[in-house]
This record gives sequence, structure tokens and C-alpha cells, in this order.
Amino acid sequence: MRVAHVHRIRGIGGSERHLLTLLPALAERGVEPVLVGLDDPGGDAEPFYDALRVPAVRLANPRDLDPLLLARLTRELRRIRPDVVHTHLVHADVYGGAAAKLARAPLVSTKHNDDPFRLGPFRYVERGLAAASAGIVTITDSLRRFNVERVGLPADKVTTIHYGLDELPQPWGENPADDVPAGARVLLAIARLVPQKGIDVAVQALARVRERHPDAVLVVLGDGPERARLCGDGVHLLGRVPDVAAWLRRAELLVHPARWEGFGLALLEAMLAELPVVATRVSSIPEIVVDGETGLLVAPDDADALATALLRVLDDPDGYGAAGLARARAEFSVARMADRTFGFYRSSASA
Repeated sequence: MRVAHVHRIRGIGGSERHLLTLLPALAERGVEPVLVGLDDPGGDAEPFYDALRVPAVRLANPRDLDPLLLARLTRELRRIRPDVVHTHLVHADVYGGAAAKLARAPLVSTKHNDDPFRLGPFRYVERGLAAASAGIVTITDSLRRFNVERVGLPADKVTTIHYGLDELPQPWGENPADDVPAGARVLLAIARLVPQKGIDVAVQALARVRERHPDAVLVVLGDGPERARLCGDGVHLLGRVPDVAAWLRRAELLVHPARWEGFGLALLEAMLAELPVVATRVSSIPEIVVDGETGLLVAPDDADALATALLRVLDDPDGYGAAGLARARAEFSVARMADRTFGFYRSSASA
């Protein structure tokens, strides 16, 4: 079975890391995965392709609206002759959905997030794509409810398959020197610097945490348009770094104060690193982090509640890390994800 995965590539975010894990696992099960990347020249796609271990086709995608891209993508799909076309995120859904129809290949799509824009006019596009698809994957049950109950996708077409991860991310280089004090108590955030991720709330909470623990610092791995306004004592914005695992090993906990979240792969990475997680009780996060067992969950946009939870974990880690590792291994393995995805393809290709 040959499956063409279509995804717009800007760098390595959560959905890209998912593909880097999923595609080799599918190949081990007899699937022939081909990545069709829609490359955004405004990003940095090279680290993704350097880490990719399956065949890839790269198409330039410099603009959101690009009629020529549809023609080029259709031509590539006709050449590849996939048994299934699998799209990821909005650009791939729109262009890949149309190209799959023109290439006469069954279409499936993975929904990776519950971005509120999907509840606006774009929901009619989502419904049209769903009607033309053989099946839809959502990466959590929360995201399934969002797409069925709020976007209006047909429930009988939507299947939940959680992300899977067995190990920490592999480095693609050596981390540069930083100004984080050697003895600091590191509160780690791995997130794009966008309003969705709530890093501004973590910055506010840190000020209170440092009243009791002046050696506590917030280290943020990620970049984005909010960088200029995210500043404060003890805040270190390191941007994208090549060795995330090194920081996961150095940190005392992961803080993830998102306002909404499709999955939050950083949560799973932290659990594999045996780190307690302090996060918000929104979207899919309670499916990943068990409140009071693998970490603590608080309401979004509440810096005081976040600070209280951070202080509780710093004062008494209480076995959260070990419980998180056990849960990650039991519930979110790569084998489980790949087996379910392979079964989904077989049922979709015969639909």
C-alpha cells in the first residue's frame, strides 16, 4: 500500500515531529509512505528533511493562494499513484483534497488542532472536504468532539488515533551557549511564541515563583511573533535549539499554559523524560496529563493558579515524573499509533 502524506513544511513543529515518527513506523508495517512537502520559503524546512527517513517530493508553496500549486500537486500524485492520500493541516487539506480528487485517489485527513478559526466560515470548507474523504483522524477524543459537535463533521467518519512517542527527540546539532545560570531551577516550556501557547501567563507566574525560589528560571524553546513582549527577570527565550532532549534532562518540570491545544507533543516528551507537567485544563491536555498523578492542571489565563501549581511541584515533585513515564509507555507508544493508522488505511482504501 502506497500512501502520500501531504503537509506544508515550515520547520519542525508538533505535526512535523509526528510525521517523523509515524512514517518510518508505517514503513516497517509494509506501507510505502511518500512525503509530499509544500515548502514555505519563509520557514526553515531543511532540518525536517534532514531527519526524514522516507522518500519525499518537495513543492514550493510561497503563497496561501496558489492555483499553480494545485496543478503541480495533482501531477505529482498521478505520478506517485498512491492508494491513499493523507493530508495534514489546512494548506494540505485544501490543496491535497482537491488534488486527490483530480488524481482519483482516496482521501483521508488528520486534524491536529482545535484552532478557533475552524469555527468560522472555514467550517464549510472542512465539511466539504469531509464529505469527499474516506475518513478523518483526530489525534485526541477532545479534538474529535470539537470537530463533530462544533465544526459539524460526520461522526461516523471520524476516528481518534493518539500521537505516539517512544523516545526523546534526536538532536540535529549542538546547542549554542546560553546565559542560563548553571545552578538554576529550570522551568521549561517548549512552544511557539504565539498567543495560543500562553507563555505570557508563565512569565507572569514566574515572578511569584521567584519570590520563594529566586533561583527559578523560565526557559522557553521556540520562536514566534510574541518574542518582543515576553520578557522579565529570569526569562530566557532561547528560540529553536537543535537538542531539545538536553533541556528536558536539565529541567525540573515542564510548564505548558496553553489556551487551546490539539495534543501538545511537548507534554509527551516531558513524560518520557520523567518530568512533572504543570499545564492548563483545556482541550486535549487532560487526556495526556492526569491531574494529581502525572502533574497538575489549572485553569487557563490564571497566573496565580499557575504559580501555585508550579510552587507545589517545586516544593514536592511527589512522583509525578515516574507516573508520567509509565503512562507514556502504556498509552502513547509508537507501535500502538502505527498499528491503528495502518488499520485505518486498510478500511479507508476499501471504503
